[in-house]
Amino acid sequence: MMKRTRFLRRILTLLMTLLLVMLSVIPATAEEGIVPILDAEENATGVSDLGVKEGSLQLPCKGAILMEATTGAVIYCQNDAEALPPASVTKIMTLLLVMEAIDAGTVRLDDTVAVSANAASMGGSQVFLKEGERMKVEDLLKSVVIASANDAAVALAEHIAGSVPTFVERMNSRAAELGMKHTRFENVTGLDDTAEHHLTSARDIAMMSRELIKHQTILQYSSIWMDTIRDGAFGLTNTNRLVRFYPGCTGLKTGSTSKAGFCVSVTAERDGFSLICVIMGAESRDVRNATATQLLDWGFANYGLYSSEAATTDPIPLTGGAVRDCEGSYGAFSCVLPKSEMGSVKKEVSLPDRLAAPLKAGDEIGEVRFLVGEKSVGKIPVIVNDDLPKIGFFEVFARIFARFLLI
Repeated sequence: MMKRTRFLRRILTLLMTLLLVMLSVIPATAEEGIVPILDAEENATGVSDLGVKEGSLQLPCKGAILMEATTGAVIYCQNDAEALPPASVTKIMTLLLVMEAIDAGTVRLDDTVAVSANAASMGGSQVFLKEGERMKVEDLLKSVVIASANDAAVALAEHIAGSVPTFVERMNSRAAELGMKHTRFENVTGLDDTAEHHLTSARDIAMMSRELIKHQTILQYSSIWMDTIRDGAFGLTNTNRLVRFYPGCTGLKTGSTSKAGFCVSVTAERDGFSLICVIMGAESRDVRNATATQLLDWGFANYGLYSSEAATTDPIPLTGGAVRDCEGSYGAFSCVLPKSEMGSVKKEVSLPDRLAAPLKAGDEIGEVRFLVGEKSVGKIPVIVNDDLPKIGFFEVFARIFARFLLI
């Protein structure tokens, strides 16, 4: 009798356990499952505009912008959306397409380019290419970056796209892809004697500059003060004097015509804080350089880059899954802040108490918010690291039966 009672208790325990487990694999409600994440207007890499009053520095130029290179955050702007002639700053887009072709493997630095009559005919800044002369891509690239050579820019465009018009089409397509809303290119050089609508804005120049310097090789050339081509027979001197005279300057491109005035896109870095400064329409080279220096100094003195490393969360209990816990992770975060706020950032990790299977790798399950006082300076999602399938009925039964045998 006692054996029969004990057996019945074991059966009853088995059935109750099975019922509880079956209930546990029913999907959780919204409150128990995945929490909503980012608001549509918020950005995982920080803010896009720091809210500095436009034109508050009253710079002596037609357009200006100061952008942090890592996040793209705009620290200062002055008439940054007006489409203006860019002169040779145009070549930033020319160089971007060249670097993308090199990285794609369709062009190599040691390829030899045969100079066409069209390329040799270019005026303005040049390295005096001759029709039929053969020069390596790397030397043409250095000539464009350091000496702003129009003839070298045309030779590269023809080598990559077959013709200048085809290359210009690619320039405009790439500008559209980057969201450059105030830009239209008519040539690869920035020469504007005959150009009617060859225009771009300070903000658009900053955007394409940011894209170009993702190709670190370009900074190896743009930071050179003096170099040579033709086996040392022809000297190159950087048109950007800030490379020599401004601490931390790494490039990037100058330009000037009577129509455009004096323009520049300057890149500079100090202690891991990288800035892009664009000045358009200054009245002289000295005014342009002094204005860029003033804006960069102001940026470095007043702002910095806050960074937080990627991390993994503590395990979160998982209901109805083949495993009992779920691990999440979140990526690195960066944002530009006034230096007075750099030491006041708090990181808050928000996660649900429990999750419900199934979940897929990449599902958002929480968020990490970064605060200065009560002000949010950004947030990033916490995601699931691995696929977490729902436990199957037969697996549940097998587990219960195995437990039953051990009772």
